[in-house]
This record gives sequence, C-alpha cells and structure tokens, in this order.
Amino acid sequence: MRVSIGPLQYHWPRAKLDEFYQAARDSRADIVYLGETVCSKRREYRLADWLETGKMLREAGKEVVLSTMALIEAESELSSLKRILDNGLFPIEANDMAAVETLQEWGLPFVAGPTINAYNGHTLKELQACGMRRWLPPVELSGQEIATILAEFRELVPNADLDVEIWTYGRLPLAYSARCFTARALNLPKDQCDFRCIDYPQGMPIDSQEGEPLFTLNGIQTQSGKIQNLCTHLDELPTRGATILRVSPLDLSTLRLVDALVAAVRSDQPFEFPLDASRHCDGYWRGAAGMLGQAQEPGESGSPVAPQP
Repeated sequence: MRVSIGPLQYHWPRAKLDEFYQAARDSRADIVYLGETVCSKRREYRLADWLETGKMLREAGKEVVLSTMALIEAESELSSLKRILDNGLFPIEANDMAAVETLQEWGLPFVAGPTINAYNGHTLKELQACGMRRWLPPVELSGQEIATILAEFRELVPNADLDVEIWTYGRLPLAYSARCFTARALNLPKDQCDFRCIDYPQGMPIDSQEGEPLFTLNGIQTQSGKIQNLCTHLDELPTRGATILRVSPLDLSTLRLVDALVAAVRSDQPFEFPLDASRHCDGYWRGAAGMLGQAQEPGESGSPVAPQP
C-alpha cells in the first residue's frame, strides 16, 4: 500500500503553507494532493503557487494530484475549475460532478474524491468509463460496504485497473453548504467574512451539551468533531480493497504519522501511533455511528446513541 497526504481542508496563512509543503517534500509520503477544496475565497496560494509547489514535490519523487472544489456555486468558480483541469502538469482529483463532466469531455483521467456520490458498483462502472482511475469512497461507508461495492464493480468490469484510497486519518468532511457557518458563528455576512476562518487552523469545534465532540465548522464545510483514525485497522484495510491510505493534514505533526504509516506498510515491524490518540473515532468503518471510537458500541456508557457525525 502507498500513503498519501490529502488536500488541506483548512485556511492557513501563506507562511504556514510554505512550511508544511516544504516538510511534506522531505516526508516519506508517496502522493501529495494540492489545492483548495472548500472555499474559493481562500487565496493564500493561487493556481500558480500550487503548480510551483507541485513541481517542487515532483522533483522530490512525489506523485502530485491537484484537488478541486467540492461545491461549485458560481460561474467564476466554474471558470477557475477549468483552469485547474487544464493545468497540463498534474492529474486531477474531482470532487464535484462538474469536474467529472469536463474531464470526460477532455479525455483526461482523474481521481474520484470522497464527495462524489458513488454507492454501488454500477456507479463505479460509469465513473470508470468517464476516466476514473482511482476511487476514494464516501467517508460514511463501512469497510464491508466498500468491499461489497468493489466486488460488484469487479463483476461488471473484470479487468479494470482501479486504485482504492481510504480516508485513514483526519477529520471527516460531512457536508457542504452555500452558507458559511464560521462567518455566521461570528455574526459576519458570508460576503464580508474577513477570512476569519484563518483564525481557526483546525476549524471551530462544536461540542454537544454533554461535552462530547460533535462537529467542526470550517467555512462552508461541516466536519466530524472527532478525528477518524483507522490506523488500528492496518491489517484489515487491504482486505477491503485499499491500495492507498490517505492522511488529511491537521498540522505539521501530521507528517510524523505519514512517515510512521509508510514504515509500517513497508516492513513487518508493528505500527506505533506517534500522535495523541484521544478524540478519535472509527465508527463508520465498523458500520456503527461515525463518532464512536474503537470498541465502543451504541448505547455504551459515555458514548452517544443516535446521532451520527
């Protein structure tokens, strides 16, 4: 299995972006995704900057993929999307069907990101016919459901060459909205947000009345309150079809996990988790409520019963 660094979900200042991707260059990651997926107003890096960063990473031996927005709302965003697709240097992660449609028209292969609704083998077959070469399943699917979908797809397209990338670590993207929840929480209109999400480098945490992590507000994106951590399932992941493990960046320390994962999947040595493992979850992977942690079950003392993140 290979290990990837997913696209940054948060709004960081340019200096922090520079620091992170220079460190990513020296990491053991096989693949690095670049680009803005949440809000088109975030412009610390513009397309030219992402392309220069991609060249730096490619020279260091990384596979580079440009990620695109998950929610296209305006004509200007569609024009920006097409400029990214037409970059001429790097393949694309499509996170909206507008990107899929254009990539199909242009005959370009792509990665289907986690916000592309693909819940059965027939949908995978259609996406594969459009040019999909790698699939990142929607984050709410369990390991068993992913394996079932892949089995159906293999029956429909027996000789298809398809990578499967699993969201292994990071806060889960749950929903996107035309409304900016960070601005709303600060009593600011969306069009005059003052880019305040830059003050929340890991999003704005929202806890339940019982003090449990519930959601994380990140501009127009709602994330899980807890961090999905499938590192305890490393032996199971390839049996469910995984060929790539995605790590979604939270801060610079995330790269320590990337290196530890690479070491684990390329050797017989036991994996040792290098970060704080509190406030983690793996419920979705196990077919339970997403916010549940390992070994927790619905109704267990101290764990939520009904709401999924």
